[in-house]
Amino acid sequence: MAIKVRDYEVRLTRNKDERRQVRQLRYAVFVEEEGATPTDEQRNLREEYDSYDRYAEYLAVFHNGRIVGTYRIIDRNAAEKMGGFYTENEFNISKIKNVGGNIAEMSRACVDREYRENALVMRLLWAGLGEYIVRRKIAILFGVASWVGTKPVNSAQAISYLYYNHLSPLGLRATVLSENFAPGVNPKLSRMNILPREFVDEEDARRQMTPLIKGYLRLGATFGRGVFIDQPFNSYDVFVMVQTKKIDAAYQKHFLGRENALEHLDIRDGALKTMGKIMLLPVTGSFKMVRAFLDFLLREDAADAEYIEDERTDDGDEK
Repeated sequence: MAIKVRDYEVRLTRNKDERRQVRQLRYAVFVEEEGATPTDEQRNLREEYDSYDRYAEYLAVFHNGRIVGTYRIIDRNAAEKMGGFYTENEFNISKIKNVGGNIAEMSRACVDREYRENALVMRLLWAGLGEYIVRRKIAILFGVASWVGTKPVNSAQAISYLYYNHLSPLGLRATVLSENFAPGVNPKLSRMNILPREFVDEEDARRQMTPLIKGYLRLGATFGRGVFIDQPFNSYDVFVMVQTKKIDAAYQKHFLGRENALEHLDIRDGALKTMGKIMLLPVTGSFKMVRAFLDFLLREDAADAEYIEDERTDDGDEK
């Protein structure tokens, strides 16, 4: 489904040209602004991509036809075609993969520099992601959240706060693969408890968080154990996971009309206390339910929103 608000629109990309625009935006943000190291081919094309883009879906915000914000989404089916999720290069997510049902990875979130003060762009990205969750019956959404640089100590308050207060439940907890650090990077930098608990100040921690991490926390996200130093990408990453049935109760009430509206998307223990099957929503979600969800995310812009059933016209896979 496409969502339009005046001259803005959010939807999945439909063709090669739109996918190319997404990769060009990622190049501008991740390479030119944040210092990721491109290959010669990427530099010549001025596009940022990797092997996981071949079967990924791109969620994009368009302004007058120009892509100004994006998320990359890889669901279980796409990951199986590619031999795994991108996140598995940095974190062991075997506990999440062993859960039945639909899961999806979110990555490469970015907004054009000229539009970062425009709250509507980020709200549209969240609305598009929310609509995707409901339509595709996603029970677990996960990925990495990043800071620019390679020194986690610069975000010691934020990272330590996440460690002491928001680790994922043990049965679903991802753990960092410090053995995958680039040569010469000290594995000890993977520690999250950089500061003792008594030295952590919540206000200071939140000041060090990126807007995206703050948004994930508001949705009730939890975090894996460890920090990954992605030297080629000039970032340090934490693993983030959202169980959709545990999205903050207040948000659920606004989204869907009741506090336990996503309870259907559950993970239950089996007879041997192993990870059970995710109980999926019995339907893909009525338009009324989806509309309530999106109206809350769009806030004061909801009155101008148009909801249009989307027809995919993608003209083939490509990197």
